[in-house]
Amino acid sequence: MRAFVKLRQILSTHKDLIHKLNELERKIENHDEQIKAIFEAIRLLTEPPATPEKPKRQIGFHVD
Repeated sequence: MRAFVKLRQILSTHKDLIHKLNELERKIENHDEQIKAIFEAIRLLTEPPATPEKPKRQIGFHVD
C-alpha cells in the first residue's frame, strides 16, 4: 500500500515538473521572438537612411 502511495506521489510530482517545463519552454519561445524583433529593429536603426543622392553643384564659373 505504501509503495502505491509513494508511486502516485512521484508521478504527480513529475506531472507538475513536466507542466512547469512546458510552461517555461513556451515563455522562452516567446522571448526568442521578441529578442529577434529587438535585434532587427536595432539593425534597421543603425543602417543609414536610404536617400537618393543629389547631384553636387560644381563650384566656380561655368561657361555654357
